[in-house]
Amino acid sequence: MSAEPQESLYAAREPIFPKRVSGPFRNLKWIIMAVTLGIYYLAPWIRWDRGPSLPDQAILVDLANRRFFFFWIEIWPHEFYFIAGLLIMAGLGLFLFTSALGRVWCGYACPQTVWTDLYILVERWVEGDRNARLRLHRQKKWDFRKFRLRMTKWTLWLLIGLATGGAWVFYFADAPTLLRDLVTGNAHPVAYTTMAVLTFTTFLFGGFAREQICIYACPWPRIQAAMMDEDTLVVGYREWRGEPRKGSAEVRAGEEQGDCINCMACVNVCPVGIDIRDGQQLECITCALCIDACDEIMDKIGKPRGLIDYMAWSDEEREKRGGTAKPVIQHILRPRTILYTSLWSLVGVLLLVALFIRPDISVTVAPVRNPTFVTLSDGSIRNTYEVRLRNKHGEERPFRITLKGSDFLRVELEGTPYETVKVPADSTKLQRVYVVAPPGSEPASSALTDFRFWVEDTANGDRVHQDTVFNGKGK
Repeated sequence: MSAEPQESLYAAREPIFPKRVSGPFRNLKWIIMAVTLGIYYLAPWIRWDRGPSLPDQAILVDLANRRFFFFWIEIWPHEFYFIAGLLIMAGLGLFLFTSALGRVWCGYACPQTVWTDLYILVERWVEGDRNARLRLHRQKKWDFRKFRLRMTKWTLWLLIGLATGGAWVFYFADAPTLLRDLVTGNAHPVAYTTMAVLTFTTFLFGGFAREQICIYACPWPRIQAAMMDEDTLVVGYREWRGEPRKGSAEVRAGEEQGDCINCMACVNVCPVGIDIRDGQQLECITCALCIDACDEIMDKIGKPRGLIDYMAWSDEEREKRGGTAKPVIQHILRPRTILYTSLWSLVGVLLLVALFIRPDISVTVAPVRNPTFVTLSDGSIRNTYEVRLRNKHGEERPFRITLKGSDFLRVELEGTPYETVKVPADSTKLQRVYVVAPPGSEPASSALTDFRFWVEDTANGDRVHQDTVFNGKGK
């Protein structure tokens, strides 16, 4: 007996060629794409004067000096909580938009969506709209025309990918200088490697993988359900109004036809290739292009718009009975979204307060533990400390180091007989400081004595402090 052929568990991908559509949601996507790509490509070239000792690039991740510049804001390594706060705000913002409008982030502002839209625009410009691209795809023979069109398209895709990788590395170094080094071959190998990786991934993800990234690689479709409820506004099909469709068995049997004429316009424009009439699906990115396509058809056949629309599950039964949907504001302002908005606002306010109250100078004290103390020739006890002074000003500042906590302790600075040390502009200086207790004094005889280092910017009187301990001989 011959064995039965085993059914494959893997379905080969069917390439999707979305049709061009016009309407308010498509226009909104064009605007968002232009704004986001414009910011991404142009932001590294914006100049911002910070003085002679600081970089003049408005947005710069200065890895060499471990700092982040954003216009007038400068984030130091010990202030990473600002970055953490921004990431928390981004997460809460994603939760907020998803709970209110479904996967609206995925449909409009996700980088995968934006670059895929750009690549489809190039593809349409080179090969034509959906039908022309389908014919070219189904053409098995590679003649000169198909070769020319494909090579033109792929070349433009590669140039976009190269610009994408190039723009990314410009955020980590002075953009004009790095561009000159890249062109002349003098840039660091890391820059070329980063550009190559981003060029390849942009070319692959935006040109070929497309919807597969959204469906299989991105975890958000599997998480979003926890953010949504029956009042979330999502793109949906009014089945009660559209069914039975034109050409269906029910219509052929004599039932009155619904508004859906089965034109497939909603499917042909979908960038992930689904049929929204089948109900909510994991693949839907809520881009609303099917709404534009369906409204256009409804206008042509004289039916009211809204057969496919933003709607909430809680409104379905009400509309079936002839009622009207709740106002949009009632869907958006509900306990879940109010909670997310409150948390988002709270984190934002805390970050702003922390930004405005942070000092322009700071100090970190690290006692040297090996040895914990040294006995000098006159019997005095000396402790050593590594004091890290940070000057966030744009010019050199004199810092005076003193202590408070015991009348017997005195401060000595390595390399200078004075209590003042100069810290260069916008930099950190590591200063070794000695604290000495005279013989027989309480700090010298005790095991531990608490005291406080004070650092004063003598130029404007700003002061910061750090508490530490003095190690004596003990009893």
